[in-house]
Amino acid sequence: MRNLRIGVDAMGGDFAPEAVVKGVVESIALLQPTTQVVLFGDKERIEQLLAEEGYEGNRIEIVPTTEVITMHDHPAKAFQTKPDSSIRKGFEYLKAGKIDGFASAGSTGAMMAGAMLTVGITEGVIRPAISAAIANVMGGYTLLLDVGLNVDCKPEVLCQYGLMGSIYAKDLWGLENPKVGLLNIGEEETKGNAASKAAHQMLAEAEGINFVGNIEGKDYFTGKADVIVCDGFVGNVLLKMSESLRYIAKARKIEDQFLDNLNYEIKGGTPALGVNSVVIVGHGSSTVLALRNMVHQTELSVQSGYAEDIRKAFAPATEEA
Repeated sequence: MRNLRIGVDAMGGDFAPEAVVKGVVESIALLQPTTQVVLFGDKERIEQLLAEEGYEGNRIEIVPTTEVITMHDHPAKAFQTKPDSSIRKGFEYLKAGKIDGFASAGSTGAMMAGAMLTVGITEGVIRPAISAAIANVMGGYTLLLDVGLNVDCKPEVLCQYGLMGSIYAKDLWGLENPKVGLLNIGEEETKGNAASKAAHQMLAEAEGINFVGNIEGKDYFTGKADVIVCDGFVGNVLLKMSESLRYIAKARKIEDQFLDNLNYEIKGGTPALGVNSVVIVGHGSSTVLALRNMVHQTELSVQSGYAEDIRKAFAPATEEA
């Protein structure tokens, strides 16, 4: 197995850089012995934090930057006008092959703008998506996409989500033939709006997709589908609702493994699918635990090869066109 270099935005997130640096230090124990982490950010502050954590190893490299893209900045504009920001510099390293994957709990908009402007959208993909692993009552996870990038989706885009989600579930979760469902207001193929009806037909006819039909809200947590596709508006509402269930349970002192598995900190971040490299976007309020797991997830994503498999899956159609 080749040596990997995982890039991390040290300045991204509500608790950066303190939580990021501590999370990275904790992640070292989870990573392969030959994997290195490259931190982008305020070098002096990062070194101070590493010293406070008592880290004396040689597996963390620092790339100094002087600017930060905040949550209040316009994502695309800030990416272009802040050339020495931690996110911009991280993507430059990713494009140049100096790191194998890049993760940040900073601005989602800036992360996606950076991905599209540097490593680019996978050829043949109409629109990339942000996906999220949602716990189900079977003890596993269901991949939901899109969860916020594209609030309106054409049927062709939803069909592509089914293929990209299948590849991810197969590569990351080891599912040989992932079940793909289309989120809708009824199980019958005649239900839904014009877009969902057309998407249903496309998914049913598409090669490489094990389409199991429409998935209703009542099936969301059941594991009936391994991958659920929907537009980013609905997906984001569902994602936030899922996260809230755990908070409600904790507030009411309800102990339940399924509800515990809804904790976003377990996965640490959501992968952007349909771009030419591994890009992981973390929650803005990521804790040390979430950031530790985000780094580990980035390594696992690189090792899985899903980004290359998505590229291969879409290449034939592109070449024929």
